[in-house]
Amino acid sequence: MECALKACVARKTLRHDFPDRGRVNDSYTHSLKKLVDVADLTKARQAHERADNAFLLNWQIAADWSEESRYRLFSLQQAEKLLVAVSDRNHGVIAWIRRYWQDLISRLARRFSRPWTLPA
Repeated sequence: MECALKACVARKTLRHDFPDRGRVNDSYTHSLKKLVDVADLTKARQAHERADNAFLLNWQIAADWSEESRYRLFSLQQAEKLLVAVSDRNHGVIAWIRRYWQDLISRLARRFSRPWTLPA
């Protein structure tokens, strides 16, 4: 999730742009909530939460993850809840992020599928 959100942040910087220092510094986080904000996806997330209650529940589960969570022991039930919250194809967090991440992949594919030409 973190990498997918950081890809969404990266898409905000175009080639030859000098990235905004605040955006760069803010992206150095493991907080999913902060990364959604840095990627300018907060309003989109809130709208999706209103339209899809299952996504809202999944987001609440996934957003509670933190860097420190890696070092805690979880029950099998807790681990399964997080796995489902992240990977549910219809209501999961990755499925939602992918909508914005796919836009980045599509743009890159279009950019690099053009034939290269040397400057005159």
